[in-house]
Amino acid sequence: MQLHFHDSARRERVEFRPIDPNHIRLYVCGPTVYDLAHLGNARPVVVFDVLARLLRREFPAVTYVRNITDVDDKINARSRESGEPIAAITARTIADFHDDIAALNCAPPDVEPRATASIPEMIALIERLIANGHAYEAEGHVLFSVASYPEYGQLSGRSPDEMLAGARVEVAPYKRDPGDFVLWKPSDAETPGWDSPWGRGRPGWHIECSAMAWRNLGEEIDIHGGGADLIFPHHENEVAQSCCAFPGSRFAHLWMHNGMLLVNGEKMSKSLGNFLTVRDILARGPWAGEAFRLLLLKTHYRSALDYTPERLEEARAELDDHYALLVRDLPRPEEGDETVADMVAWALEPLADDLNTPLVIARLRDLRALENVMQVGGSMTAVLSRANRGWSPKPGQAGAALREAANAIGLLPSDPQAWRQGKADGGAGGEDAEIEAAIQARLAARANKDWAEADRIRADLAAKGIVLEDGKGTTTWRRA
Repeated sequence: MQLHFHDSARRERVEFRPIDPNHIRLYVCGPTVYDLAHLGNARPVVVFDVLARLLRREFPAVTYVRNITDVDDKINARSRESGEPIAAITARTIADFHDDIAALNCAPPDVEPRATASIPEMIALIERLIANGHAYEAEGHVLFSVASYPEYGQLSGRSPDEMLAGARVEVAPYKRDPGDFVLWKPSDAETPGWDSPWGRGRPGWHIECSAMAWRNLGEEIDIHGGGADLIFPHHENEVAQSCCAFPGSRFAHLWMHNGMLLVNGEKMSKSLGNFLTVRDILARGPWAGEAFRLLLLKTHYRSALDYTPERLEEARAELDDHYALLVRDLPRPEEGDETVADMVAWALEPLADDLNTPLVIARLRDLRALENVMQVGGSMTAVLSRANRGWSPKPGQAGAALREAANAIGLLPSDPQAWRQGKADGGAGGEDAEIEAAIQARLAARANKDWAEADRIRADLAAKGIVLEDGKGTTTWRRA
């Protein structure tokens, strides 16, 4: 399957041509760990988790690197405000981040470097930049000379005036040019710092990612990802640093950026009262992590996405429909069934067209519809016409393809019965024994033709949000 992605640098959809088809190198900017991840932080994690899954299906080897920024002035400020040691803040926040994204069914990256473990590489890069005439020392700082790199601004497509405004640059007398940015800065006794040729200090934010990408992936990488808000100044500065440190390098051959996440139609802000963390979403129930993932994937990654509670409930309802099919005792196709394989390939084809997850989601619905028709009867014409594959499906094939294709984008990992019973993680609920006992009592009442008692038990469970579904010789339950 030939992949095409939108390249932010070229501003067009391009064919993905790996540096080495046997080993794909992907780098994505990760969190700055001073607080819980908010919904905007979660979007790139899910987007690039899907990209990594796709690349692994198509290529022999993929190294996916997503960094952790654990030295930053925001972290220092949080420590001063709270009195909590920096090490405690970062350790707790990293653990929280890992828990939150695991609840969204995001696989961990292959490498997760931390800035504090990459200081020697940062110093080495800065030394190279100074030696190559692209950086200079001034009053304990080391700064990148923007004027020394004529291509500066090409990634973002901004003019010099726009770049100055967008970077919110610090006005400082030691700068040769207002747009020059910090590579290294001095640290006082209370601020984290490391020994360097320029005195005790700490790195600027931008040099951290250049160093971690270089250390773990080499001088050039296939794809660099992140949120669109990072294009300038962060990614623009990464390009400048990396290309100037390694003359002749392109650094990243392709840039992918996800769009902004809004909440109820507005930019997320604590002042507006619409600031939501991933924890806020997960608190809605064991179903919420997978529902939020589906909500994210129903909008194309480059488009703005508007989160609302109603849209989360819509995603939950769609998952309910999928699991309602999968909970049935469907026939199991043989291993290597060619029709199932082709159904999976058809469902996932849109990923090759700039990661078109909304169309994948639509095709998953088609597979569910196809299997439902096979189970209860009806016309398959509409679905088969959309697929245009010449299938003559048998019961169980579309259901098996639905599960496999959904798994490929991180959906439907739960046990169907556990999901329907409100235990998306598969764990046992505290009420389960009571519910099962009530079901057995109802079955006994029906066997004795005590219909009034059987109806009373059903009504009592319904009042508690438990729906009974009678099948051939058995009764199952789910939460409403």
